[in-house]
Amino acid sequence: MAIRILLADDHDVVRQGLRTILRARPEWEICGEAANGKEAVEAAQRLQPDLIVLDITMPIMSGLEATEEIQKLHLDTRVLIFTMHDSKSLVRALKKAGAEGYVLKSH
Repeated sequence: MAIRILLADDHDVVRQGLRTILRARPEWEICGEAANGKEAVEAAQRLQPDLIVLDITMPIMSGLEATEEIQKLHLDTRVLIFTMHDSKSLVRALKKAGAEGYVLKSH
């Protein structure tokens, strides 16, 4: 069974790149996309993906706020933050919000 992934980033080119990379794995399925945090929360509730790859800096609702809202839905969904920011305080905030981890865009 495929791992269903929701991509959430406000930059279309970033989502496009992630989609291309992730589709190379037949066991991974992109089940949806979102361009802001609010859309990500709505899509998470509607699609109930296994994993959400979520940008931290997005309009309307940040990735941190979206993570907190997604956790309140009590879904069996894990959140992985995709960010260009690297700081210990950010890592603590992400863990507190319920994210499983993070990946730096620069690596």
